[in-house]
Amino acid sequence: MRYKGKVYRPPSEAYSLIVQVTYGCSHNRCAFCDMYNDKHFAMRPMEEIREDFEMARRVYRNVNRVFLADGDALMRKTDDLIQILGLIYGLFPECERVTCYASPTSIQIKTGEELLLLRENGLKMVYMGLESGCDEVLLRMNKGHTAAQIIEAGQKARRSGLQLSVTAISGLGSRELWQEHAIQTARAFNAMNPEYIGLLTLMVEPGTPLEKWVREGSFCVLDAVEVLREMELFLQHIDSPGSVFRMNHASNYLTLKGTLNQDRERLLQQVRQGLTGYGLRDEFMRAL
Repeated sequence: MRYKGKVYRPPSEAYSLIVQVTYGCSHNRCAFCDMYNDKHFAMRPMEEIREDFEMARRVYRNVNRVFLADGDALMRKTDDLIQILGLIYGLFPECERVTCYASPTSIQIKTGEELLLLRENGLKMVYMGLESGCDEVLLRMNKGHTAAQIIEAGQKARRSGLQLSVTAISGLGSRELWQEHAIQTARAFNAMNPEYIGLLTLMVEPGTPLEKWVREGSFCVLDAVEVLREMELFLQHIDSPGSVFRMNHASNYLTLKGTLNQDRERLLQQVRQGLTGYGLRDEFMRAL
């Protein structure tokens, strides 16, 4: 495969065929993120996309999953995406699902009919970043949306029949807003009730606005105990029946896996054990 710049994918797409259909992120201004700073957002030429999929067919015997990169593949025109989906399922009849990252903007600018059409043509799930349910945190981090707008985008995706995987970032509220971040993020998940909930833990990347704030002292990064206290408060307020919950990213201090709401008490118990030091990942082992 031919890739432009750094390529990112969700943990669950580790064994997927990854093909860039867009380059970069359509927003690319979040204060904590440097993922797509090496490129400008652009649509990849359709002929190159076709060539990559044809190359993959010649190389790989079985392609069960496909992930469409980069950071906001849903921003492509619906007609383009339908062509791409037709190409995938035509070349790879064994393919079980196609997924991509989506932003609140790319979900909202598509009509419900367009999203339904994409679902009918084989787009099974979209990954969307909530980051926080607290508007003060979202504003400070320059997310570009309010919590209500992100919730509405998630609800719209679900109404169309798309599966929804939503992520948030532990510690993003700093010491100043950790309680508001925990409670309001839980409430945002409750309102969307996505199929999958993922939590990362904040890591400060060099060169970002956030790194400057930390250096200047205007943002205090939570330590492991503070992150777990935030997580305890989050779990006490989460009410999202059936959501598969994962806190197993390399950035996390503690690994948690379960299904809500049935496993909430077990997850809380694991967090409380973590507060005693049990099962915690050492700082040097954390990564993005």
